[in-house]
Amino acid sequence: MNSVARPQRFASVDALRGLTVAAMLLVNDPGTWDHVYAPLEHAEWNGCTLTDLVFPFFLFVMGASVALAILPRLQQGAAPNVLRNAALWRAVRIIALGLAINALAAWWLPGREMRWPGVLQRIGVCFAVVSLFAIYTPKRVWWIAIVALLGGYALLLMSGGTLAKWDNIVDHVDGAVFGRYVWDHNAATGQVHDPEGLLATLPSIASSLIGLCAGVWLRERRTQTLLIAGVIALALGWLWSQWIPFNKNLWTPPFVLWTAGWAMLALLACHKLVDVRGWPPIGRRFGVNAIAAYAGSELMQVTLPALRWQDPIYNHAFASWIAPWGGDKFASLAYAIVFVALWWAIMWWMDRRKIYLKI
Repeated sequence: MNSVARPQRFASVDALRGLTVAAMLLVNDPGTWDHVYAPLEHAEWNGCTLTDLVFPFFLFVMGASVALAILPRLQQGAAPNVLRNAALWRAVRIIALGLAINALAAWWLPGREMRWPGVLQRIGVCFAVVSLFAIYTPKRVWWIAIVALLGGYALLLMSGGTLAKWDNIVDHVDGAVFGRYVWDHNAATGQVHDPEGLLATLPSIASSLIGLCAGVWLRERRTQTLLIAGVIALALGWLWSQWIPFNKNLWTPPFVLWTAGWAMLALLACHKLVDVRGWPPIGRRFGVNAIAAYAGSELMQVTLPALRWQDPIYNHAFASWIAPWGGDKFASLAYAIVFVALWWAIMWWMDRRKIYLKI
């Protein structure tokens, strides 16, 4: 039986993934949502803030990771059906974890209902689809799929007649499929909205497919291609946004290109600094346990309010002495920074003991 060598691991990819996860925790866990600095908030609807870059960056890096983990194994002779089964089983576990966390929140938190879509659910679906593309299709098909997904989704959006919240085709589909079991439900009108809606998963797959292409370029050391593609994506995204606005909730095609462009440049910068110049891979400890860190933080988001610890911890340990001299927003940010630091310490401990939870 021939052994298959472990694919080369790029510390830059682990670092970028980890920094992205740290940013996820920072923007998702303020001391209070009533006091948040503007750059740490999502755009209210149309637009793109720094916070809006975080989730697309994660899906992009996930696609790049597939290129670095699965493609080398294929080239070394691993059976496609073995890689497929492993990828699909992992995707199922990620989706199930997201559903379990949502179910716990619905059971434990007063006033919360079950939510079927979610961040982990979208990650799982995108991981499954991109893995299948990597295993069974040539590179030219990836580009055809990216164009088809973005172009087809743009037509679907425009066919809905409006991109307004509650009245767009994405929200209508979510209402038909999930009913009120989504992020936001207007009981008076019956309208629903979810930022991780079903139909908007299509362009999210395109974000991961672009990451898959970028991962191939990184593996082949085609850094100039990565630079040029990043600039082109930014330009195309900005031009397209003159007709269809940037919108994370709807994951509009210009938003895909704009965020992918920045992600490619960020990956290039990390590669140059970490892999080439030997800088410390800051964020790596989050990166090698990314799903564990994110899911664990989500569980804490449920547990602290359910036990009625969230407000006392924030009010006594942060707001009571920070707000009088630093302001409410600074106190809220301080809580978020400590939250990230706590999870960094947990990930540091796990990494020191070689504990890696491959969900």
